[in-house]
Amino acid sequence: MEVAPLSQYRPFTPQDAIELAKTLPGPFAADANLDCHEIGDGNLNLVFHITDQNSDKSIIIKQALPYAKVVGESWPLSLVRARIEREILQEEYRLCPGMVPEVYHYDDDLALTVMEDLSDHVIMRKGLIEGVSYPLFAQHIGEFMARTLFFTSDLGMNQQLKKEQQGRFINPDQCKITEDLIFDEPYRIAEKNNYDVSIEDEAEALRTDGELHLEVALLREKFLTHGQALLHGDLHTGSIFVTPESTKVIDPEFAYYGPMGFDVGAVLANLLLNYASLPGWIQDETALHERETLLLKMVRDVWTEFESRFRALWVNDLVDPMAKTAGYQDLYVQQLFRDSIGFAGAKMVRRIVGLAHVADIDTIPNATEREHAQRKALSIGKALIKNNRRLNTIGEVLDIVSTAVTTTKV
Repeated sequence: MEVAPLSQYRPFTPQDAIELAKTLPGPFAADANLDCHEIGDGNLNLVFHITDQNSDKSIIIKQALPYAKVVGESWPLSLVRARIEREILQEEYRLCPGMVPEVYHYDDDLALTVMEDLSDHVIMRKGLIEGVSYPLFAQHIGEFMARTLFFTSDLGMNQQLKKEQQGRFINPDQCKITEDLIFDEPYRIAEKNNYDVSIEDEAEALRTDGELHLEVALLREKFLTHGQALLHGDLHTGSIFVTPESTKVIDPEFAYYGPMGFDVGAVLANLLLNYASLPGWIQDETALHERETLLLKMVRDVWTEFESRFRALWVNDLVDPMAKTAGYQDLYVQQLFRDSIGFAGAKMVRRIVGLAHVADIDTIPNATEREHAQRKALSIGKALIKNNRRLNTIGEVLDIVSTAVTTTKV
């Protein structure tokens, strides 16, 4: 769709969003009675939900702000991230049609994208907190990660074209956020850190653990230097819309070329964060055990589904002849697995002591249960970080999770 851009950037109001929606060819009839609500609950953007009161038509308009919404104008950010996010959505839609919202219109000058409304889905984090089961999620997200990572890597695309594409997705502002919030600030005294005073001992332990710091430094080096594939960059359960039958990935504004395991680890970490929170939500022991078993099975299945699909793409769609060398695929996948586990641990740690937490744990009503969940998540996260370089199977990971839980200080 071609729509003339406004002369200069400005943050939209709901009325601005309605006026733009009226100019778009396609979504709404001429007699549409449009209503708009700003529904963004994230840290960086405005999100407008536009509905037609005369029909069932609706769209989403997302606009990037020139600063971090969670902090304010003292934390400026480039609006280029909106262009990157839009192009990533289009690329992901090409690779995995139906698994991301369709882009209807964009305006890079206004840093906004008009896209498919997913109101018939729910944010996965919310669904998990409410105890909903998603039996197809592991298959869906395994397919999504396998295809988006394989086909944007040197394994699945022309290496020279990949280098050109890397230039389009340099994303320094968003990468800086990740580098600081995940691989730096949780391990020192930092202004943006945020945690309950009841776990000050845990925060102090993070700051003084040399073994942990070494592993985090190695993970940070990979994040800084290892441009394997085009990542979503923030693939947590708050960036995934689901129903029991459908999975839709949103918000790839942290996308850049980085280590594949960062995306895989993000999914695993957020499932484990929910797992750590469960005693705070479920009092019945039988129901709690059943839900914990389901979450750990989902962790196992996500890796298993991803690995099987990734290996199948390697067999059928490989473009790099040297990658056909006997043994190379196994070594590659083993390292990808270890990276995923290390990054999962780092993601868990930062969600407890860093700037942005997860509702799974933060909204547990009982303070004692909430503290226990925080300690459990930190125990799991640290164990995954410290052991990532020696692990070979997802079963070993689940054993480490079990041990970390049983040794968590109450």
